[in-house]
Amino acid sequence: MGLGTDAADNDRQCFKPGLLNAYGDTRILSSREVPAMTILQRTLTYAADSGDVEVPVSVGAPCRGERDWSCAYEIGWPGEPRRGFGHGVDATQATLLALKAIGTDLYTSDYHRSGRLRWLEPGDGDGYPVPKVIGHLLIGGDAADEG
Repeated sequence: MGLGTDAADNDRQCFKPGLLNAYGDTRILSSREVPAMTILQRTLTYAADSGDVEVPVSVGAPCRGERDWSCAYEIGWPGEPRRGFGHGVDATQATLLALKAIGTDLYTSDYHRSGRLRWLEPGDGDGYPVPKVIGHLLIGGDAADEG
């Protein structure tokens, strides 16, 4: 169980027609798909040269597969949305791992490294957990919360 892309055994009822999966989905899709129900949403802001750009982050409801649970997420990077999944033995673990995958994607992105990505205040972090192995990347309130 863990972070990563969608497994072939995800329950099809967890998805609906929508945007193309751009995260390296290993399933063969007959249509464009997104999570059927969003349960969490946050909007980050990227300070682009041309002005502030919203970066929506959403998490879908966890879905039971044949062998595990998955929880889809999407980060709406400007021009290049990124999708992924957390997988776990139950819905709670899948959701927690999806949140850590989001934190990993945010903290390892060029947007974060530029210092121009913010949630509430510049330099205060994005409010998502990360795996311990990259905990040294946390800043502001995120670093304080992990300390």
